[in-house]
Amino acid sequence: MSTMKAIQLVKPGEWPELREVPIPQPGPGQILLKVTAAGLCHSDIAVMNHFAAALNYPLPMTLSHECAGTVVDAGEGVKHLVTIGEDVLVYCAWGCGLCRQCAEGYENYCYNARAQGITPPGLGHDGGAAEYMLVDRARYLVPIKDLDPIKAAPLTDAALTPYHALQHSRAKLDANSYAVVFGVGGLGHIAIQLIKHLTPARVIALDISDKHLELAKKFGADYAVKSNEDAVTLVKDLTHGQGAEVVFDFAGVQPSIDLGAKLTKVRGDWNIVGIGGGIAKVGFGAVPYACNVFTPFGGTRSDLYDVVALARRGVISMETEEYPLEEGVSVYHRLHEGKVVGRAVLKP
Repeated sequence: MSTMKAIQLVKPGEWPELREVPIPQPGPGQILLKVTAAGLCHSDIAVMNHFAAALNYPLPMTLSHECAGTVVDAGEGVKHLVTIGEDVLVYCAWGCGLCRQCAEGYENYCYNARAQGITPPGLGHDGGAAEYMLVDRARYLVPIKDLDPIKAAPLTDAALTPYHALQHSRAKLDANSYAVVFGVGGLGHIAIQLIKHLTPARVIALDISDKHLELAKKFGADYAVKSNEDAVTLVKDLTHGQGAEVVFDFAGVQPSIDLGAKLTKVRGDWNIVGIGGGIAKVGFGAVPYACNVFTPFGGTRSDLYDVVALARRGVISMETEEYPLEEGVSVYHRLHEGKVVGRAVLKP
């Protein structure tokens, strides 16, 4: 049996391993991709430390939910739906396809996925940190045309998720408005570009890292502010004492959560996107009047088509660090230590 290399989580709470595993074969309805790029996300760290055990993921499991690849084979019933040799991205929020949420295009909020054991790549299902991967439905494939797979793979989360969050709050970001972006990492630096291109709002970027604040300036932030005890005063000064119309928190750690409500304007949106484990205190007096607290997950398939189109037009550009697949375990250590600027991407 032919084998391949894969970065797999073997035991919950431990670092993954580079392993030799069988090359999967597509069954009915499945598509086999030769992986061309796999993005590494802080969510993968959360999978290792918490979600794999809490959600009883089957292990060993190949990591990475940000996947690009080339179609090389397909199982029965789907051969006519795919093109061998086509370069594609893999949509990373799989649903049942039948419930009301899926029917309205919101597979990322599928009612039945958990009960039916439907899990996305790298999040309960073998992901893209390998030489090959299986995709369960043709509808999860989005063509990338002339995009570089290294730049394209992270679009499936690092661009999809902030785009979805921005679409939720876009109407509040007019010419007199401000948007706060907490955490200028893989998602945050794309969020800044999306806000600057799709709205006339001014962007205030907050981060604890000087390197990440420099990245924020590079991609168009109007202000870059150190995320510390002085941040509330500085942001309130910039926003005439009122706070921002929309706060996007891509960290989700307790310190950023604790600041978020203080920086959101009355009738503003507080979008908590990051899964850093912070808990928001919500109730009368705990948040500004009429504050909308939103906790999105991923985005829709149509959102992914949109971000691919924006990337092909050069509207958004992914800051990436490229590594060979064999270095994946050490790159996860770099990511955990905050040493990655933008997005780390593995190339098998």
